[in-house]
Amino acid sequence: MGNFKIHFQSETKFENIDQIIENLTKIVGSERISVDMIDRIAYGKDYWLISNLMTLKGTLPCLPDIIIWPQTAKEVSKIIKLANNYKIPVIPYGEGSGVVGGALAVCGGIILDTKYFDSIEINSTNMTVTVGTGLNGAVLERHLNEHGLRMGHIPQSIRTSTIGGYIAHRAAGQFSGIYGKMEDIVLSMEIVLPTGDIIRSKTYPRASVGPMVDRLFLGSEGTLGIVTKATCKIWPMPEKQGKLSYLFSDLQHCLDAIRETLQARINPGVIRIYDKKETERHFGETIKESKDKIMLIFVFEGIKRLVNLEMQITSENCEKYNGIDTGEKPVDHWFETRFKVSEASEFGPYDQVMDTIEIACMWDKSKEIYDAVINSLLSVPGIYLASGHASHFYTTGVCWYFTFSGIPKEGKDHFTLYNEAWDATISTVLKTEGSASHHHGMGINRGKWMQLEHGEEFKLLQKIKSTIDPNNIMNPGKLYPDEIQKKEL
Repeated sequence: MGNFKIHFQSETKFENIDQIIENLTKIVGSERISVDMIDRIAYGKDYWLISNLMTLKGTLPCLPDIIIWPQTAKEVSKIIKLANNYKIPVIPYGEGSGVVGGALAVCGGIILDTKYFDSIEINSTNMTVTVGTGLNGAVLERHLNEHGLRMGHIPQSIRTSTIGGYIAHRAAGQFSGIYGKMEDIVLSMEIVLPTGDIIRSKTYPRASVGPMVDRLFLGSEGTLGIVTKATCKIWPMPEKQGKLSYLFSDLQHCLDAIRETLQARINPGVIRIYDKKETERHFGETIKESKDKIMLIFVFEGIKRLVNLEMQITSENCEKYNGIDTGEKPVDHWFETRFKVSEASEFGPYDQVMDTIEIACMWDKSKEIYDAVINSLLSVPGIYLASGHASHFYTTGVCWYFTFSGIPKEGKDHFTLYNEAWDATISTVLKTEGSASHHHGMGINRGKWMQLEHGEEFKLLQKIKSTIDPNNIMNPGKLYPDEIQKKEL
């Protein structure tokens, strides 16, 4: 398995497991706890693509000892207090659609499924919604839409993911350009700490009252506690949705058109660039003139007059940089296919290694980092495809989203090739002053890069973790690995 430290075992290593199960059953009842092998196997993976490949090859990525379904924060508190007594890990679990192994029970232990935390309470005066963090994202959005509202957090995984997962990974949805990322959306949280204590942050528009403790839990990936409830911003349904698309011959021209648009304080809800390979793959059959071109699409939402003005200024900037107007058809095609994730499952049966890696960088590094990553991936023996698109944009920079695929050369296994592709990408990104992740989180893939990503901050993060989780029961093996990659970039 190369660099991966995955826990493979069929039997528990916890001596008091029968006693643990008995005491947990007293907390939730026999109907909401399972040690059945079928449940342990089902919860032994998420949507990390290498774990899917392992499963296809008949190998369990990992095996938790117990699955439990609490219904209240008090039950979660009791479970965590019991886990501390026995020093058994607790891993929060939403719907298992994470793609970096963040929900894998790499040290065994208790999978705590949050699906019963599904409450919804709308405050239309404050334009907030308070929800249980086990709530499915699509269910929430549909409920809000029925009331003429929306939260607007629309990740590709919206039908198979939860609010808690969004918070844990500091997620960003497809319409983040106008509705924001999770750090913009979440106002307050109810959190069960690793000690079992329950804290509730205050909901306010903004305050200056010292450090914001609850911000620590955005992106904490289940390592600092379990968020059971969150209050989030919501919005009225937009009056108009506008669509634009342009083809470019030059990537830098495309980037410049977007940068000038955003820095002029124009905020499209969606902006996406597809490099020439991805344009051919995603739009080649739909837009014939897209051959050997770069596709750029925009979606605008809001008040009709504002949307019209934003579209006009955006069009002027694209035409300034030699963009060719291709109308709404490419955007309609994107809407039709935006939740399609079949590629991820199609490659595995053909014995290929495939994954996606999203990173972030500042504008002055955007073209350099794209070129460098594509070249570094293609330099890995066995990798035959490396492509990219950009899915999120800011006045200050870009989120690049790379795809690679390959077949191991003779004498090399799938996991070695997978590691080499990831190492080539992340080392190149960090060397070029980018960030190792934009919205998927660190999980297993990126854990070894935490120290290089954070520098001196990492020591402080370790101190925070050891202070509030002294027994290291919360999702161990993530974010704070025992062995950190030390090699020079």
